Amino acid sequence: MKRVTAKIADLVFGGQTNAALSERVYRRIEQQQATSEIIVGWIQASAIVFFAVVYAISPKAFPPGTRFEPVPWTLGIYTVFTVLRIVLAYRGRLSRRFVAISTVVDITVLMLTIWSFHLQYQAPPALYLKAPTLMYVFILIALRTLRFEPIYVLIAGSCSAAGWLALFLYAALVSDVEAPVFTRSYVEYVTSYKILRGAEIDKILSILMVTAILTLTLVRARKLLVNCVAEEVVAADLARFFAPEVARQLRDAQIGPLAGQGVRCDAAILSIDLHGFTRISHDLTPTELIALLSEYHARLVPVIERHHGSIDKYIGDGILASFGAVAPSATYAADLCRAVEELTAAAGAWETERQKYGLPAPAIGMAGASGEVVFGTIGHETRLEYTVIGEVVNLAAKLEKHTKCEGVPVLLTRSTYALALAQGYRPQAAVEALPARSIEGVSDPIDLVALTERGPNPAPWASAEPSQG
Repeated sequence: MKRVTAKIADLVFGGQTNAALSERVYRRIEQQQATSEIIVGWIQASAIVFFAVVYAISPKAFPPGTRFEPVPWTLGIYTVFTVLRIVLAYRGRLSRRFVAISTVVDITVLMLTIWSFHLQYQAPPALYLKAPTLMYVFILIALRTLRFEPIYVLIAGSCSAAGWLALFLYAALVSDVEAPVFTRSYVEYVTSYKILRGAEIDKILSILMVTAILTLTLVRARKLLVNCVAEEVVAADLARFFAPEVARQLRDAQIGPLAGQGVRCDAAILSIDLHGFTRISHDLTPTELIALLSEYHARLVPVIERHHGSIDKYIGDGILASFGAVAPSATYAADLCRAVEELTAAAGAWETERQKYGLPAPAIGMAGASGEVVFGTIGHETRLEYTVIGEVVNLAAKLEKHTKCEGVPVLLTRSTYALALAQGYRPQAAVEALPARSIEGVSDPIDLVALTERGPNPAPWASAEPSQG
């Protein structure tokens, strides 16, 4: 029986929300609610202007000698209250208590306006029971749904039902009609000042039913909202662990990522490393070590991303990036070379800055290679990772280590440099050809290119067809 009850409750109320929601989730929801209150305020202001214009241009059918017109007074007072409400909403000072009070005020103003009709038209109170103005309570109740908090819908609906009940009782007890005030005839009800109990009860029940339905809807919607906001916050945090292109793929994918999915593509791979980092790390506190890496990443990562590169992974003090793997590109080699030039300048400026302040300033080595790679998802279904795999990836890592042997900050394979030129790259750095270099872990010698200081000085063979390697 308990299980059946729980299933019915889940069906009706939309299941359970995520437990232990963070403060950030509630702050995001509060921001949405604050925006909703601004919208509510402007809707009410628009309604005031609309009613004022309609009242001004519509013909009046007041009895002779009428001195009291409640509508202008009501609109004036309500305008002042609405302006105050909008100002507080924009300043973020609209407290929950004030929202509750303003909800009661909205209904109270409407009910007092309806009540004043019999004074304005100098007729028995039963007159206002036939006023179509009652329909506006449903607008006021619906407005409270914009905040996604059921309590305010309940307040609006309860006040509306109680207000109409009070008007009904007042009309029944304070009547100038000498004959019986109640009738069972609908025709007599609509053509006289008689009161039909069933009609007024139907109005109260309609208000209560609409309130109950909207409240139930909001209970379900709010649970969905809380869960969605919580997942959005988590997704935003997780997206920081992926390249932006990967995050977009995950967001737009029709099917979730699966282990073993991959594609072959031509891409360029960049490997970056801090020289002497292991030795330096022994002399730094954990805080200083993390600060060093944070500065290092802050200087280099934006440059890579600016040139359409994607960070594949951080390996200690190393950075592995790809161009054209995550997001296919026809200029992946050119993008790599442009990025390397700017990275060299950024690394040099960072090293100089740290030396100026007497801080450890490790040199940065970089190497790039291009060719066919496999980009895809690896790992177990409980822990997946997007990455690039292939000989080119291994070669870039080995070339980065070889920069120490050559004593240069940047090495590229000759084929990558030539391909970059064919893709529109125009070098701004001095280029030195390093033919037939033996690389540790690579069986055959490879033709390399070293990029050094700035200055348009491309190698004489730069326009040649790219060779293998």
